[in-house]
Amino acid sequence: MSDEPVSGGGPEDPNPFKGTPFENLFKGAAGGAGGFDLSQLFGQLQSMLQPHEGPLNWKVADDLARAAIAQEADPSPTSRDASRVADAIQLADHWLDVVTGFPSGVSTTAAWSRAEWLVETRPVWKVLVEPVAATSVTGLAGALPDEIRAQAGPFLGIVGQAVGALMAHQVGQGLGALAGEVLTASDIGLPLGAPGKAALVMSNVRTFGEGLGVSDDDVILYLALREAAHQRLFAHVPWLREHLIGAVTDYAQGLEINAEQIQQRVQEQLSGIDPTNPEAMQSLLEGGLFDPPNSPRQAAALSRLEIALALVEGWVDEVVSEATAERMPAAAQLREAVRRRRAAGGPAEQTFAALVGLELRPRRLRDASTLWGGLRARAGAEARDGVWMHPDLLPTAADLDDPLSFRSEATAPDDLSEEEFDAELRKLLEGPDSPEDPGSPEPGSPGEE
Repeated sequence: MSDEPVSGGGPEDPNPFKGTPFENLFKGAAGGAGGFDLSQLFGQLQSMLQPHEGPLNWKVADDLARAAIAQEADPSPTSRDASRVADAIQLADHWLDVVTGFPSGVSTTAAWSRAEWLVETRPVWKVLVEPVAATSVTGLAGALPDEIRAQAGPFLGIVGQAVGALMAHQVGQGLGALAGEVLTASDIGLPLGAPGKAALVMSNVRTFGEGLGVSDDDVILYLALREAAHQRLFAHVPWLREHLIGAVTDYAQGLEINAEQIQQRVQEQLSGIDPTNPEAMQSLLEGGLFDPPNSPRQAAALSRLEIALALVEGWVDEVVSEATAERMPAAAQLREAVRRRRAAGGPAEQTFAALVGLELRPRRLRDASTLWGGLRARAGAEARDGVWMHPDLLPTAADLDDPLSFRSEATAPDDLSEEEFDAELRKLLEGPDSPEDPGSPEPGSPGEE
C-alpha cells in the first residue's frame, strides 16, 4: 500500500469517510494509528462474513432459528397426533359449512413440530423479509455522497454482506421465538403455509391448553376450527393473500434512508465501537440505527396491513363463535384465551416489529369481530361474506371505530331483487366520487373519515 494516506480526510485525518455517516465507525477501525489501513479493515470484516446470495444470509437465519428451537424439547408428532388433527379439521369443516357460504379450503392436513413449522413457512417468510433487507442494504450506499461512494465501492459490498448477516441474526432469532409460540399454520393471520394445508403445531397446542381446565380434544378442535376458517378465507378470496403480503412489500419499498438521521445516530451509538466485534456490530441494528421513521408510503402500508389483519382475525373469530355457539360449551373460554393471546403478542412479535416495523398481532380484533357479527345479525351471513368480494368493499379504520354502524342500512339478501343487489354492489365498488356520481359522499358512507 502507498505511504500516501487514503484521500478523504486530509493529511491530518486520513479517514476517507470524514463528514459522512460512517466517520466514527472508521475512526474506531483506525485504532489510533497514524494511517488508515482499509485493507486491514476489509480483512477483519470479511472474516466475520459467510458468502451468501441475496440481501439476507438465510443459512445464518435458519441455523439460529433451529438453535433456538432446540433449546426446548421438540418431539416429532406421532401418527396419532396426525390422525387427531385430520379428524378435528374434518369436523371443523362440517361445522363451518353451516355458518358460511365459503366452501372448505383444506386439501391436506398435518401435525407439525416446531422445526417443521420453520421449514414449511420459510418460503413465505423469505418473501416477507427480503424486500426490507434489500432496501436497507441499498439505502446505506445511497446515504453516502457521490464522491465518497465512488471511492468506497469495494467496502460497500462488504458492508452490504455484513448488514445481511446481522439482519439474518435478528430474523433467525425471531423465527426461532415464533416457532415456540405459533399454534397453527395461519396463527398470525398471514398465509404462511402452503395453500390448502391446514396444520397444528402440537407442542405449542399442548402448552396453550395447560391450565385452561379444558380437555385436549376441545383445544385441538377449537384451534382446528380457526385454522379451517383461515383456510376458507384465503382459498376463496383470491386477492387477499396478495393484499396482505403486498402491504409488507409496499412497506419495504417505501423505506427511506436519511443520511442526516444516520449521521446523528452514528454519533450517538458508534463512539468507540469495535467494528471487528460481531456482537457490538449487531447491537447497531438492535438499537435502531437503520430504523428511520416511517415514510408516508410506509405509514399507509402499515395501516392497510393492520386493518386487514384485524378484519381477517375478526371474521375468523365471528364464524368460529357462531359455529360453536350450540355445540361446544368450552368455546367461550377458549375464544377469550385466544383473544388475550392475540392482543398481548410476545417477544417474537417485538423482535420483528423492531426489525421491520411490522405488527404481526391485530390490535382491533374485538372491533372487527363486532363489525362482522353485527352485519350478519342485520343482513345475514351472505352479506357478511360478500364484503370480501373486492378490497374496495372492506371496512375502514373509521368503520372499526364504530363497528355496529358499518352498513347499518344493509338488509337481508332475500329483501333485494337481483337488480337491486347488483346496483348496491356497483355503488360500493365505484364509490360516490365515480364519474357516474360526481357528488360528495353521503354522511355515514364507508369512505368518510
